[in-house]
Amino acid sequence: MVNFSLMKKTLTALLFLPLLGMAQTGDEARIKQLSDEIMRNGRAYELLRQLTKDIGGRLSGSPQFAKAVQWGKLSMEQNGADKVYLQECMVPHWVRGGQDKAYLVEINKKKTNQQLDVLALGNSLGSGTVTGELLAVADFEELEKRKDEVKGKIVYYNSGFNPTNIKPFVSYGESGIYRRWGASRAAKYGAIGVMIRSLTESTANDPHTGGMAYIDSFPKIPAIAVGPRDADKVWAMSKSSAMKLAMTTNGHFLPDTIGHNVIAELTGTEFPDQIITVGGHLDSWDVNEGAHDDGTGVVQTIEIMRALKAIGYQPKHTIRFVLFANEENGLRGGTKYAAEAKAKGEKHVFALESDAGGFTPRGFSIQASKAQLEKLRSWIPLLSPYGSFEITGDGGGADIGPLNRTLGIPVGELLPDPQRYFDLHHARSDVFENVNKRELLLGAVNMAGLIYLVDKYGL
Repeated sequence: MVNFSLMKKTLTALLFLPLLGMAQTGDEARIKQLSDEIMRNGRAYELLRQLTKDIGGRLSGSPQFAKAVQWGKLSMEQNGADKVYLQECMVPHWVRGGQDKAYLVEINKKKTNQQLDVLALGNSLGSGTVTGELLAVADFEELEKRKDEVKGKIVYYNSGFNPTNIKPFVSYGESGIYRRWGASRAAKYGAIGVMIRSLTESTANDPHTGGMAYIDSFPKIPAIAVGPRDADKVWAMSKSSAMKLAMTTNGHFLPDTIGHNVIAELTGTEFPDQIITVGGHLDSWDVNEGAHDDGTGVVQTIEIMRALKAIGYQPKHTIRFVLFANEENGLRGGTKYAAEAKAKGEKHVFALESDAGGFTPRGFSIQASKAQLEKLRSWIPLLSPYGSFEITGDGGGADIGPLNRTLGIPVGELLPDPQRYFDLHHARSDVFENVNKRELLLGAVNMAGLIYLVDKYGL
């Protein structure tokens, strides 16, 4: 005779066996404890208000960045670090030098005075006003086809985001080459200045700045970005009109100066010489408050440390919380951190960064071996209640990239919902008011959960 009652009990036990295993480890309970602590008592939002409103834009080398370093050190000390110290590094000191301007001064040989909303690109050099005929091109391919027309002109690149890319960071990578190399590519053929379409799909007209670079073998001509609405206007007019543009920029470099990474630690109880790093970058561009880029990553870093301490968690490995210097226009902080780790023979286990905004968390992007990725993905059921549903193999953040390249360790980055990030990225609209407190805290919850799991089980 079949005992259906016994079969039912056995089947139920088998179905719930994986969950019982999780419960036995206490992982669900521990991550829930971290979540409750952060969502109830989190200080990240208040810390972000202090960073953005009391200090504001924090470009490397500026007095505001130096003030942010001291704020970061004090905040780490007040939120439970076992120790806090500064790691010195030399940083570039680019200054905007005044208000950036651009005017259409002639259309079809008729004088006009139509102002465009622009910002000089970071690291670009300018010495006042240059005026020239505007040559509008869609991309580098068109520039090459029309290279004989470039000499003495200002080149405008209209390469915008591809709206069919569901992941905006793909579009950013595709269009970012015009910000990075557009000036030198045009200067090669004799251009006297360049203007690019801002790297955004925003419907606002805010221009977006960001770092560019020069190829030393070509003249270093001034470079600006124009707001999206004005970009549409210029591109449409270029189809039927000859235009002359006057652009004024005064960007220049001062001598390199001293900057600092701010580092705090919770000392490991079993493997104090093995290090897990979590961080964000403290610098920002000068034209905004650097709220999403990367104030949110900075305060999430501090919040994770605070929450681990608040719940009485004692990590196995030493966990370092790093506020990196100079991500925006040099990556000097991340490079210094990795170089010193190598010089000291430090053993690093994993590094995690938040530098994609403080929006609703969706998962993590990881650079690691196949086996390490599989192990990380096995933890998705523990993280999914808090919003992390995927762990991709698309790489880690910029500041921890040098650790991966120097020491070969796995690195990762929080993946918040990306759809609004480039509306604000490097624009004047990246301010405290555009950060949602709950989304910000949820990002810290997911990062804290992953750090806990790596600390407990390793990679």
